[in-house]
Amino acid sequence: MKNSQFSHICVIGLGYIGLPTAATFAAHGVTVTGVDVNEYAVDMINQGKVHIVEPDLDMLVRDVVAKGTLSAQTTPVAADAYIVAVPTPFQGNHDPDLKYIEAASKALAPFLTSGNLVILESTSPVGATEQMAEWLSQARPDLSFPQQAGEQADIRIAHCPERVLPGKVLQELISNDRIVGGMTAKCSQAACDLYNVFVEGSCVTTNARTAEMCKLTENSFRDVNIAFANELSMICDKLNIDVWELIALANRHPRVNILQPGPGVGGHCIAVDPWFIVAKTPDEAQLIRTAREVNESKPEWVIAKVNEKVIEFLQDHPEKSVKDVTIACYGLAFKPDIDDLRESPALNITKKLAQQGLNILAIEPNIDKLPEDMQGNIKLIGLDENIEADIYLILVDHKVFKKIKFKDLSKVIDTKGIIS
Repeated sequence: MKNSQFSHICVIGLGYIGLPTAATFAAHGVTVTGVDVNEYAVDMINQGKVHIVEPDLDMLVRDVVAKGTLSAQTTPVAADAYIVAVPTPFQGNHDPDLKYIEAASKALAPFLTSGNLVILESTSPVGATEQMAEWLSQARPDLSFPQQAGEQADIRIAHCPERVLPGKVLQELISNDRIVGGMTAKCSQAACDLYNVFVEGSCVTTNARTAEMCKLTENSFRDVNIAFANELSMICDKLNIDVWELIALANRHPRVNILQPGPGVGGHCIAVDPWFIVAKTPDEAQLIRTAREVNESKPEWVIAKVNEKVIEFLQDHPEKSVKDVTIACYGLAFKPDIDDLRESPALNITKKLAQQGLNILAIEPNIDKLPEDMQGNIKLIGLDENIEADIYLILVDHKVFKKIKFKDLSKVIDTKGIIS
């Protein structure tokens, strides 16, 4: 362990970021107590197993649980530092919902002692770290916090957003630079000391608001560029141009790098974070809002393309009705080769097609069962089964899908360009 200042940390939220973070600290000699309200996840972790799919995470968790450096429970404990890695969804009007951060703050507050460090890792709207500090202060008036006492505060608070790629989380946790936004300089330094236990990249310090905005900016940049590709794909479809060939040709320009279009944008970050900027500055964030609207409209465009194929099929088979049409949907995850279904356009497209009365064969090799709200006329099948459908819809570019040879390409709708 590089730094002995933090011998015990408590990680609240054991999802796609919290669990890899907790396990990585534990692998570097820190005693880690992971906390989650999901009792199933807690039980799995304490058995040395994982409830999410991430390369090598299962082996790492098994190892650190066996060594006794990682354990999980449903309530916080006294520790030297706390990392809050809970979801930050938005509400129906796209306003950020900080209820999970508030709940985590109130849960850990009773265990705070002078000298503790609290880090918010959850991707958050600007001002969320200060709001967390206020919730902690209200719960513990006997302690001082940075907004009251500055550098002399009993408790140090910082925002350090995760910036890892699903599928490469364990590598990027260690290798990527970290943006560390403390509410004071001492807060930033304490957070850097903690992350330097395992981070090989640089810990770059700033203030909490800039750190919050940095993560939102990174994902909004991606969203805007994906929106350009998605809009281009719809334009090319109307003009009868192969968008995949067009992008390949345009990208031969030394200063052009167009991304690849798809059925929309998913995941908890890119599909959500831009709205945090729009919510705070609605009059100024016009391009960011428009990009979000383009990407959110793409799934409906895909459904319209499927419906065109359905109409063609029914015209060719007048003896059949919609309920007789079978669609094979390839992929439910929000990106290739993971099991993460959060904000997945593929998932939502599949659900909506099923709601139209179509028979759906869902092919998602990274999950064992469908979510509870995907029952009825949706059947999860494996690639090893005989897949017979009237329309084949490619929604995710999993590696295994790229090996498939479709007999009749006229039945295929490829939103990812893997058969072009």
